[in-house]
Amino acid sequence: MINPWVLLQSEKRLTDEGRRGIIHAYQERGEKAILAVEHGNVKKYIDFWVVVGRRDEYIVEDGFCTCEDFLYRGGECWHSIAVRIARCCSLFEEFDLYYKEKGTGEQETIYGDGQKV
Repeated sequence: MINPWVLLQSEKRLTDEGRRGIIHAYQERGEKAILAVEHGNVKKYIDFWVVVGRRDEYIVEDGFCTCEDFLYRGGECWHSIAVRIARCCSLFEEFDLYYKEKGTGEQETIYGDGQKV
């Protein structure tokens, strides 16, 4: 089976073969990642990638994720896989804004000029 990342990068879209490759390589995490991408849950801000999960929004950057699965288990979580898929296939919502977490777990977004949303 071809490396799914090579396939996604060459096709520039999420094909059936790409889906099968991701699921074969990552199993349940791959399935969750694909669903997140297909449902538009991957967001690109000026400073971070953010994936909307079931309970929260998770920051993903350079293979690191703020989710508990990544923090405790290590390795790739489905959020980081979703970002990789979204980047390869240009399947993300892009914001010309900075992303900032509030201390209460709620998020706020700040425009490049410092205005809060």
